[in-house]
Amino acid sequence: MVSQPELLTPIVATGVVVAFLHAAIPTHWLPFVLAARGQGWGRTRTLGVVALAGMGHVLLTALLGALLVFVGVEADGTLGRTFGWLAGGVLIAVGAYYLWRQARGAGHRHVHLLGGHDHDPQHGHGGHAHAGSHQHDQHHGAPRGAARRRSDLAVIAGLLALLVFSPCEGFLPVYGAGVVLGWMGFILLSGVLAVATVAAMSLLTWLTLTGLEGFDLSRVARWEAGVYGVLFVSLGLLVLATEG
Repeated sequence: MVSQPELLTPIVATGVVVAFLHAAIPTHWLPFVLAARGQGWGRTRTLGVVALAGMGHVLLTALLGALLVFVGVEADGTLGRTFGWLAGGVLIAVGAYYLWRQARGAGHRHVHLLGGHDHDPQHGHGGHAHAGSHQHDQHHGAPRGAARRRSDLAVIAGLLALLVFSPCEGFLPVYGAGVVLGWMGFILLSGVLAVATVAAMSLLTWLTLTGLEGFDLSRVARWEAGVYGVLFVSLGLLVLATEG
């Protein structure tokens, strides 16, 4: 049962923004484009792999979120009204940390892609050129039959590992704020995380596969930490205001 329904909309809205921005980081969609071009996959298969990896990414984050909510619910029952002040203070502290990261120029940490090369649209799409060379190799002696299937499985396993074992750290404070919404809030936020993450990853992968390489979100990604900071500080202040 939602204990503070007035916080439902701002927490869910924050979750949507955080999940979409996180999924817009190039490491969450560009490797799938490179793999698709290198392995000769069609759009349907590529987007299927994207969805599978995205859901694995969401699952690990949700498991961590469930642990956070469990601890928070127990603490809420023990601390009572004090918990709201504590939760608001923690959100503000987390927001301040992200603002500090942004001020240091570390807007986001996911800057390296395959082979340690960044995706720089102003320098000839280095990542895309790399994919092109793979595509060229495919037409000249590409693996056939069982060898090709093994190659595809190895690439898919690598893509899954890339995201499944790297939870969305920015969404954990959203789960923390959602403690005041109870377990129904956790379920709602997990749905928001899943839909926004998979939708953003699929959209950006599809746009790039269809030739819209100019659709670049690198500038947005550079401000990821700053946006998180503003959102979490604002949400923390809102939590404190409801406790007042």
